[in-house]
Amino acid sequence: MTTFDLNDLERIVAQRAASADPSSYTARLAAGGPAKAAKKLGEEAVETVIAAVSETPEKLTSEAADLLYHLLVTLHLSNVPLSAVMEELERRTAETGLQEKARRPQGQA
Repeated sequence: MTTFDLNDLERIVAQRAASADPSSYTARLAAGGPAKAAKKLGEEAVETVIAAVSETPEKLTSEAADLLYHLLVTLHLSNVPLSAVMEELERRTAETGLQEKARRPQGQA
């Protein structure tokens, strides 16, 4: 059994975003640029929240998959590698959330 992870998805997104395949949703989304991808990411985030509070676990799973996919497309189009996000998460886990929040400038959430 193979294990599919976000690094695999990142590679697939990059390959498909660079393709000229008219049947590729990723290629069409990439052609719209970062703003179009970010708008779709926002829509998927809202759908994920709705699923979390009022849908089945299966619906939440489906929406979460859509959200992660659109996040990786947006990151790719913004030239932010998944590794940079993972490094930031690793950095943040070195301290508690309350400690990290206390270090932020006043008024920053």
